[in-house]
Amino acid sequence: MNHDAFIVPPGAKISFPKDYNPAYKDDYQEKAEAEIKLQADVERLAKYQNILYAQNTYALLIIFQAMDAAGKDSTIKHVMSGVNPQGCQVFSFKEPSTEELDHDYLWRSMKALPERGRVGIFNRSYYEETLVVRVHPELLKKQQIPQIPEDNRIWMQRFEEINNFEKYLVNNGIIILKFFLNLSKSEQKKRFFARIETPEKKWKFSASDVIERAFWDDYMQAYEDIFNHTSTELAPWYIIPADRKWFTRLVVADIICSKLKELNLRYPTVSEEHQRQLIKAKQLLENED
Repeated sequence: MNHDAFIVPPGAKISFPKDYNPAYKDDYQEKAEAEIKLQADVERLAKYQNILYAQNTYALLIIFQAMDAAGKDSTIKHVMSGVNPQGCQVFSFKEPSTEELDHDYLWRSMKALPERGRVGIFNRSYYEETLVVRVHPELLKKQQIPQIPEDNRIWMQRFEEINNFEKYLVNNGIIILKFFLNLSKSEQKKRFFARIETPEKKWKFSASDVIERAFWDDYMQAYEDIFNHTSTELAPWYIIPADRKWFTRLVVADIICSKLKELNLRYPTVSEEHQRQLIKAKQLLENED
């Protein structure tokens, strides 16, 4: 699969959402066909993750951002279904707690970073601090920032800080994949109705979701700025079509597998001393009664 259709070229200026089609599905015509490919990638991902854990050199941080009902939870569930839970952790970032507000805006994300050998998943992330807070600037007051720059300078400042933060992470062995699940406004409306009308989905719906929908255009503008200022060579953004959940999962899994393959992961080599211990252990087992 050619990932160029989804990546935000570092240094380029895109027009969002115009430049990215939320209903795009490449050459896949049938859901069943995509599910076969997804299952193969789930198995590949399980193998890569096992080696990642054993090698203990890199960590993988996967960031999901999206509008409500875009399918973040289900994408995580399906793509990571074959991964060993011991080597994977998921964090969801919601409204900051009082403790979190008493720290800098990156603090709670730093605490949740994956250890070497592990896969960490952020369901929403520190990018909320250039998104929700931008659409609702009154939230900045809760962060008790000593001096807030005027106009848009605070967002440019945060873009620079985030880019530096991600560069630091990559330099220290944390590989970053950033996915935006690109849901159309019309499809979101359909999924909201489904949540309201389906008993097992009602718990996922909140009236605040509809309230936030009224700020759709503001969010799209904020996302455009995020993509144009924080899609870098070290940590580019991938804008994933999300109107068809089966295609969303397929693309995300393919990109994750491709990134892990690039790392040229290898199981640790065994030292001569370790090899002698293995031979001795084997002999002891063979000589048991």
